[in-house]
Amino acid sequence: MTLIQLEYLIALDRYRHFALAASHCFVTQPTLSMQIHKVEEELGVKLFDRSKQPVIPTEMGIEIIEQAKRVIAEKEKIAEMVNNRKGILSGELKVGIIPTLAPYLLPLFAHQFTRKYPHVKLIMNEMMTDLIISRLREGTIHAGILVTPLQEYGIREDVLFYEELLVYVSRKNQDFKKHYVLPQDIDPHKLWLLEEGHCFRSQIMNLCELQKASKEGQAFEYEAGSIETLRRMVELTDGITILPELATMDLNATQQKQVRQFRRPAPMREVSLVVHRDFVKQRLISILKEEIIAAVPEKIRKNKNSLVLPV
Repeated sequence: MTLIQLEYLIALDRYRHFALAASHCFVTQPTLSMQIHKVEEELGVKLFDRSKQPVIPTEMGIEIIEQAKRVIAEKEKIAEMVNNRKGILSGELKVGIIPTLAPYLLPLFAHQFTRKYPHVKLIMNEMMTDLIISRLREGTIHAGILVTPLQEYGIREDVLFYEELLVYVSRKNQDFKKHYVLPQDIDPHKLWLLEEGHCFRSQIMNLCELQKASKEGQAFEYEAGSIETLRRMVELTDGITILPELATMDLNATQQKQVRQFRRPAPMREVSLVVHRDFVKQRLISILKEEIIAAVPEKIRKNKNSLVLPV
């Protein structure tokens, strides 16, 4: 049994399709199929049920594939040890980032990172939290930048910073006259929210106890797909919304006058860099963390975890 054969097993488990797995491994489908068949003959067990579409691993196959992942991870760890000793920093880093962070955080560090580490290929993709966790477990991405705490088994969280939640209020709204806002001050009928699936939505629902509020009787309901849409809807109506601190950094002077803070202690969201516990590219993750923290505004770096909202 070879390391290449183990990588073929992992690829077929990931893609559940011989042609897709072969393409990922840069070999022909017959080559991949033959090598997996050789492993099954050597072990004397069937690792995949080919009668199903997509193909699925057998009960024994699941155990063997998990062990194969550990073996490949150890192989990669050896390569990383050698590169670290040589002072070489290179490789590919695939990172998932949630949509409520990407437009505001990526411009702060991405260019500086790629300029400083030209031999590291940084691949960033926007995706929801659930998909990031799923991809981490599959091994199709290396890390995630999202809001924690998650309390997900096998996922390691490394806090980057705490982001204050701020109120963005229309000049026509009664809360515009206030210096500070309490969650219970917010009229749920005037509150603009992100659509289902965003962890930021659930945090706001909990903060404002919206589960207890009813929107029955409203003539118009709309849930936005982006924070930019929320801001625009507030500006066009007598509405109100809640923004993460980074999303307020590029507001113009007029828009800044529509920002209000919650009364202390201010609610915070915890932003972390997460990896699977078996991830081996620790040096790359370490420099990514350093560059992100160095890039965020000093005020945000100084925020404390006084009132972290659950996800």
